[in-house]
Amino acid sequence: MNDDVRNIVLGVVAAGISAALGWLTRTYLWKRRLRRKQAFFGLPENSECLLVVNRDAGSPDLAVHRHDVFALLELAALIKDCGAGTEVVTQDVARQGFGERTEFCVGGPGSNRRMAAHIQAMLPGVRVNTDREPGPDRLAFQIGSEHYRMEPGVTEFVLLARLTAGRRREARPVFLFCGQRAINNQAATRYLVRNHERLARKHGNGSFVLLLKVVNSQAYGPDVVELVDDVTRAAQAPLPESTIVTAT
Repeated sequence: MNDDVRNIVLGVVAAGISAALGWLTRTYLWKRRLRRKQAFFGLPENSECLLVVNRDAGSPDLAVHRHDVFALLELAALIKDCGAGTEVVTQDVARQGFGERTEFCVGGPGSNRRMAAHIQAMLPGVRVNTDREPGPDRLAFQIGSEHYRMEPGVTEFVLLARLTAGRRREARPVFLFCGQRAINNQAATRYLVRNHERLARKHGNGSFVLLLKVVNSQAYGPDVVELVDDVTRAAQAPLPESTIVTAT
């Protein structure tokens, strides 16, 4: 074997080794990212989760608003990426506790009884005005001592929460998407899908409650979302009776 042939053979072998190492590295990094994603969402391979659907508050029928449907589709794609399965139930037939399976609950307390129960049980510092009568406080949020009114189509708010029950390591989280309008629920699911890695780095696999602002939804839909504040502490602290000014 002359020097030219030997150099060619060595080059091919080196290229093969480099390609194999690159593939192994990419596979390792992909699996690590997947494990972190599964841990954050509480969705190990082949697990089952619960997706609780609300109803369209503006419809007399048992219908789901189209923006809530879009939110469910965003969540379904995320769940599939984790290799988990989904059981979809409506808000009026969900009859189980929390912590056994990961749950994604979509919709405000006025259209989702399950959401109302979660807020009452786990977020005592949150009040949502569910009064149907027109007025400046319609659908307003109270979080601690702060109040957040919406200007429909211009400035709207949504709570995005990851909550865990008790101190069990194996307890599955509950994710809440509680918007003043259906388009806000979709905005929150999209925000979670896009930012889950950053949220996992900041909060780990613990509880958090974020207040998001949806900007000019009449022009930009659910795409322009700003983080207003991390309101975890205020949301989980009971409200003094003197500060409660909105109906639930």
